[in-house]
Amino acid sequence: MDTANHHLAVQTRRVRRQRRVRGKLHGTQERPRLAVFRSSKHIYAQLVNDETATTLAQASTMDPEIKAQLKYGGNKAAAALVGKVVAERAKQAGIDKVCFDRRSYKYHGRVEALAQAAREAGIQF
Repeated sequence: MDTANHHLAVQTRRVRRQRRVRGKLHGTQERPRLAVFRSSKHIYAQLVNDETATTLAQASTMDPEIKAQLKYGGNKAAAALVGKVVAERAKQAGIDKVCFDRRSYKYHGRVEALAQAAREAGIQF
């Protein structure tokens, strides 16, 4: 298999996985969707109300207050801090229950660290 076809196959599988996960989730005002995006150097989390297509709270390693506490934004420690901060911001917005949208990422590593930190900060999944 040449590399072009391999990359196309990997991308196709990723899109299918993402659609399968998103097809089962729908964020509401009472229970928004906690959407996670990770890049190689940063991680982002936001609470989305899909009924009105609005973001209720967000946190990422790009936020100045979080960035000041971190040496590097692409590790589990950074993900845990983002999970804690997004949970605190959710509490301020009056949200205590969410549905977790991991996109096409496995529940492993940074995604798992973010989710565990949000749970420890009082958010119910």
